[in-house]
Amino acid sequence: MSLLGAFRKRPSPDAAARTRVAEIARRLGGFGPEVTLAVNEIVCADPACPGTETVILVMSPGARARACKVAKPLEAVTEEDVSAALDS
Repeated sequence: MSLLGAFRKRPSPDAAARTRVAEIARRLGGFGPEVTLAVNEIVCADPACPGTETVILVMSPGARARACKVAKPLEAVTEEDVSAALDS
């Protein structure tokens, strides 16, 4: 199995949960409107992965994109989880 084959996108989670996590990340990270945030939930089939995780992709102009991960489903992500992910 290829590395890409180990990742499967789940059906689209609730848009409200995606927006909620993005708004928390924007506020806690102090990101302005020029920073793009993408929030996705993925399921990793590799046994070394945590299973379902939420990835917050932070894309700032002129900088490399940064993936901040929370090892739980999107709907279960808390403000504390986002804070810890942004700090790592």
